[in-house]
Amino acid sequence: VQLVESGGGLVQPGGSLRLSCAASGSIFSINAMGWYRQAPGKQRELVAAITSGGSTNYADSVKGRFTISRDNAKNTMYLQMNSLKPEDTAVYYCNADVVAGTLDALDAWGQGTLVTVSS
Repeated sequence: VQLVESGGGLVQPGGSLRLSCAASGSIFSINAMGWYRQAPGKQRELVAAITSGGSTNYADSVKGRFTISRDNAKNTMYLQMNSLKPEDTAVYYCNADVVAGTLDALDAWGQGTLVTVSS
């Protein structure tokens, strides 16, 4: 099972980016999915999470600006980031609780995508 993020890049403050996370491989089902981020010199933190049923939760720092969503048919998760601030600069990682085709439970992580918010 592999998770691949895309959509990171350089954006000016106040701008927007949309991150995607696509899961591939032998997948039976995907339960909760989430976006984490790690800024230089800081610990990795949860940004947003979504259950298979679509329930969501967000870090206080991104509420009202970021929106997490998923397309279960495509095994893909998204993070729409609006009104970006310099403090949102970080490497963003996707995470998923995957049940593989072998019915093994996996805690899968992507390789990360860099988001830089700067003028």
